[in-house]
Amino acid sequence: MHSIRSVTFTQTIAALVFTALLSGCSTARKPTTVPPSANELQLRQEIVRYAQNLRGSRYKYAGTNPRSGFDCSGFTSYVLKQFSVPVSPASAAQAKEGREIPLKAIQPGDLIIFGKNRNNIQHVAMVVETNRKGIFVVHSTTSRGVIQENISTSSYWKPLILQARDVISK
Repeated sequence: MHSIRSVTFTQTIAALVFTALLSGCSTARKPTTVPPSANELQLRQEIVRYAQNLRGSRYKYAGTNPRSGFDCSGFTSYVLKQFSVPVSPASAAQAKEGREIPLKAIQPGDLIIFGKNRNNIQHVAMVVETNRKGIFVVHSTTSRGVIQENISTSSYWKPLILQARDVISK
């Protein structure tokens, strides 16, 4: 009889631990992002190269093509559309597309959303790379058109970073 109680007690404890793990009570957490596949990494690099080739394009309010010029969201939507990644040409809509990801998990091709708050989206840029020096993006600015810069060292852009969005991963 004693051994039956021990087994039952042990099974009960095991079931409670398993339930706690499933409900998220464990300190071990699942990773928030899945590493991209080799195909996705290649796609991301191609998207970024294409975007970088558009550096020097002029700025145009509501612009969505290289002939007339780009605004920030027109630029990101144009580039992504060339690779069959549909996003809206409006930055406020892009701020809701794909999935939000932590800044520490951004990959080339992800979008960085800027603004004073989530109800006041002001700008969007595409991640080129991250390294120990910062987050490098390509984007269309009103004063300089399509450029690449380190937003981590920018006294203007850094305080306006609201979120990052992955619009490429499936």
